[in-house]
Amino acid sequence: MSDRESNNFLWFLAGLGIGALAGVLYAPRSGDETREAIRSRAEEGRQFMRERARQAREQAAGWVDRGRETLNQQKEQFRSAYEAGRQAYRETTSTEAGGGSQNL
Repeated sequence: MSDRESNNFLWFLAGLGIGALAGVLYAPRSGDETREAIRSRAEEGRQFMRERARQAREQAAGWVDRGRETLNQQKEQFRSAYEAGRQAYRETTSTEAGGGSQNL
């Protein structure tokens, strides 16, 4: 790092310190009031996040329920199609076996 860059960085740090000091000296509230305000805002944020998490859990549970319903419907349709195919195969094989002996 060159001398010029380190000098600029030192001036930046000095300005940051002076700004922080001025902010503390001219703060509109006392430290206790400021801490209480920060605490209450943090609690509001915590409550907001809890509510959002609850809503997200409910929404996810709804999606899971709908997914299960859809899966069960698909299973039932597959079973019905499978049974219809088995029945058609049985009818075809029994008709061919019965029809073949008539021709002989």
